[in-house]
Amino acid sequence: MLSLPPLSLYIHIPWCVQKCPYCDFNSHALKGEIDELSYIKHLLTDLDADIKQFNVQRPLHSIFIGGGTPSLFSASAIKLLLSEVLTRFPSSEDIEITLEANPGTVEADKFKGFSEAGVNRLSIGVQSFASDKLIKLGRIHDSAQALKAVEIAKTCGVTSFNIDLMHGLENQTVAHALDDLQQAIALQPKHISWYQLTIEPNTAFYSKPPELPVDDILWEIQQQGFKLLAAAGYQQYEISAFSKGQQFQSKHNINYWQNGDYLGIGCGAHGKITDPRAKKIYRTVKVKHPKGYMDEQRLHLDHLNEVTNNERPFEYMLNRLRLFKTFTGSDFEQATGLNISIITDSLITAKNKNFLTENNGNWQVTAHGHRYLNDLLELFI
Repeated sequence: MLSLPPLSLYIHIPWCVQKCPYCDFNSHALKGEIDELSYIKHLLTDLDADIKQFNVQRPLHSIFIGGGTPSLFSASAIKLLLSEVLTRFPSSEDIEITLEANPGTVEADKFKGFSEAGVNRLSIGVQSFASDKLIKLGRIHDSAQALKAVEIAKTCGVTSFNIDLMHGLENQTVAHALDDLQQAIALQPKHISWYQLTIEPNTAFYSKPPELPVDDILWEIQQQGFKLLAAAGYQQYEISAFSKGQQFQSKHNINYWQNGDYLGIGCGAHGKITDPRAKKIYRTVKVKHPKGYMDEQRLHLDHLNEVTNNERPFEYMLNRLRLFKTFTGSDFEQATGLNISIITDSLITAKNKNFLTENNGNWQVTAHGHRYLNDLLELFI
């Protein structure tokens, strides 16, 4: 039976100093000053419309301010935004509030201001500690700025912070990739997101691809990196997410991966809302370009689509199979409103291919399944 899952809020701030060549997110190079108050006004109008349309009356599980580069906004603007958002929902004492920050756009007072504004978790987009790699990635910071940003995060007042780190970079050797990871570990963050660079359509790298390591080197980087992280006390709970204990896992991302609900406000933001009474699941997409989003004569909602019964099994697996945590037939039924029997054959096939294991009705992805995740997901289309 379809149930009401936890609710998160994603807030998109689309501006960056410059567009990175690997980035396929909805981000726009900054041209002049940001009209922070005007954009916040539109964000709140957007949020109010979603609350009304979907009759939202439940507390927020988490808030994630992403981009773009949210740390371009002033701490006072973030404080105003969060205070207004939180007045619209029942209180939640343990809410996680994350803000993405670029090391090239922060200083000590700003991080402290974000913390005082209500942000209790930072996600720092380091990507690499090698300055030559950062130049190739189009980042506006260097290695020294990355180290400084992490040191500031340690003392600014937030509960925890994440270091975002890439591997499989242009001409990167196993040794260089592991050295990058060791530098991140040495800084002792409570959470590390460590993931492979992929070339996405509609990016500068797609039209002019860099020379990336071959598959055997990528596999060796990954396996050696997993060992380094485990030896340092980091628990892998998702394909690219590692934390120093369960309490430091990303609550917001886990809600995504467990097929929770989330409102998405801001330019191009995506949302997903469940209506158990109507037995429907909806997806929302907001107007993509800042000019259109901030047009007073235009609605912020660009697309509203219902997730059909045929689409729900794949969507469930697309998210849930990223996690190392087990799932049950009941988990599937509550998230999709469908009987587990419709995917039984696919589950058995996945088990026979060593993609999944099963123990008393608890299903879990194997290392082989994560390595060949696309092949595993195809079984549920």
